[in-house]
Amino acid sequence: MSEKSTPLLAVLQLLRKYNLKSTEDILRKEASLGDVECESLDLPEVELASILTAHHTESDPFTYELAYDGLKKFIENSLDLYKYELSTLLYPVFVHMYLLLILYDHVEHAVSFLEKFGIEQEDYYQEDLKKLSIVKHKDQIKGNELAEIYSTNKFTVQLSRDASSQLKRYLHEQKNSSVIINIINNHIQIEVHDGPGRTQAQVRATAGGVLGEPMKSENRTKVYYGLLKEPDIQVLPAPVEDEEEVEETPDKPKKKKAKKDNLFMKKPKSDPNAPPNDRIPLPDLKEIDKVEKGKALREASKRVQLGPDSLPSICFYTLLNSGHTAISCDICDDSTLLAVGFNNSNIKVWTLTPIKLRGMKSAEKLQDIDREAGDVLVRMMEEKDRDTCRNLFGHSGPVYKVAFDPFKTMLLSCSEDTTVRLWSLQCWTCLVVYRGHVWPVWDVRWSPHGHYFASSGHDRTARLWATDHHLPLRIFIGHYSDVDCIQFHPNSNYIATGSSDRTVRLWDCLTGSQVRIMTGHKSTIFTLAFSVCGRWIASGGSGGDMMVWDLSTGGPAASLPPAHTAPIHALAFSRDGTVLSSGSLDCTIKLWDFTAITDESPIEETLNNLIPKEDKYLLQSFATKSSPVKGLHFTRRNLLLAVGTYESSA
Repeated sequence: MSEKSTPLLAVLQLLRKYNLKSTEDILRKEASLGDVECESLDLPEVELASILTAHHTESDPFTYELAYDGLKKFIENSLDLYKYELSTLLYPVFVHMYLLLILYDHVEHAVSFLEKFGIEQEDYYQEDLKKLSIVKHKDQIKGNELAEIYSTNKFTVQLSRDASSQLKRYLHEQKNSSVIINIINNHIQIEVHDGPGRTQAQVRATAGGVLGEPMKSENRTKVYYGLLKEPDIQVLPAPVEDEEEVEETPDKPKKKKAKKDNLFMKKPKSDPNAPPNDRIPLPDLKEIDKVEKGKALREASKRVQLGPDSLPSICFYTLLNSGHTAISCDICDDSTLLAVGFNNSNIKVWTLTPIKLRGMKSAEKLQDIDREAGDVLVRMMEEKDRDTCRNLFGHSGPVYKVAFDPFKTMLLSCSEDTTVRLWSLQCWTCLVVYRGHVWPVWDVRWSPHGHYFASSGHDRTARLWATDHHLPLRIFIGHYSDVDCIQFHPNSNYIATGSSDRTVRLWDCLTGSQVRIMTGHKSTIFTLAFSVCGRWIASGGSGGDMMVWDLSTGGPAASLPPAHTAPIHALAFSRDGTVLSSGSLDCTIKLWDFTAITDESPIEETLNNLIPKEDKYLLQSFATKSSPVKGLHFTRRNLLLAVGTYESSA
């Protein structure tokens, strides 16, 4: 029997006690309760009386204000050791009292209750309260997104054992506490933890989620955050390097080569946190992809080591005369192409090198080409048809995200028209339209190993796709609001999502289940980035707030001091993982010392170092004249590329 039906069963037991058989039958019929359920009911007299009096108390509108005021004063007068943890109870109790007043048709009392105590709630809940204040009748509860979330789910509150016993003692001593007791029993999940109560900073670090903090059990699953071994890369660079050295003859490259071999020999050590290589079926690399990987390794050997004393240079690409029309952008892995999605449903792809983009030959000419030739891809291209920019038309709504695949042969885009499109960067046409989302799609990302991609949208879901399937392989459901951003883990086994419900979640691609839920953001999460090693994830919010999370525990590793004053739309890690860059609509790019952020939070003490007050994490801030930053990308040699649209004051 569910807890909510207890008053109904108590009434049935009372009817049976006084032998009102026909009334009991009618009530049972209306409530569609079977005989078995009623036979198992045997409440003691004391409990029966308390349930019925509580139900009577709940329908009295004046008890709510008195009960809430009493709870508030009790928490304010508690010791600091309990106060901050207990204060997290106030918001859910307040919300459910408001909804109960509406449910019992005490609309005037509900409105005055909201006006009196609403302004006292945390600043990050104010937006939610505005949405709740629209509910003025019990029939509207069903249609209100937030009211439904609160009615059908439990709000989680973490309390220390001592704080929990203080609360119990208070509730037993008070006359008007039955309303609060019923709300806690039906709508709040109190999870008791051992050890001392948390400080104000610790409580604030994980507060902010629509339904409070995650349960401890939700972050207990083992996460394989290590990187996969990549045997193909190990085998391949040697012959490619040899060829290069034949051409270059001097001795210097040889020294470099020996050094680089050492650099990459360290990589394949078996990582205890890495998933088995065959855990997710990954596609075999084609010859052309192996060549591309070889190039990437050679570039990496010339990489600049970054740190507080050697910051990256920044190359900023400004889109002129685009006003507010350019929405999204992406730069391919080898930094040679830039794609931009516009709100007029157009996509443009520019080359960032002197090599121009070539079109494909006509169908008649293609028939004459020898398909077995080694350079068949080059022969397919038209010599005369060269341009610095290509247009891709097909969407019928604003293009919210564009993404190059790891091998630069395809491009993904998602739009308000609810579709995800796959484009060929050889013949410059749309290959597939993926239909699955029923509302606008906000984000789409490739797996670092290609073949798979993930999308997220307004329908509160994230989906995992493969290029050779027209239906999604997995649908990830759990967020309570829009899933605004999505990101693949470097080992392709996990997907992270950020949402308007102010949580970051990690999903397992193999099982489709949620393995981490991270709360602490006070605003919608717009962008995510995984660290190079795969253990950390950084997230940026619409309030300009940034956080770094530890995937091994699911807890916050650091909440960076507020530096941006507008939504953060871009995050990027340097290729060596030492610097984190953030780009915001406040027209600034900021560089953060990532090694300092992670070094200062040892695993055992993450909770004690949550909010570092020092500004030493911020290495440098760069301002543009009037160009909000839309995208960031580190080249293989650690040059930072940024993209923005110039917006004149007019």
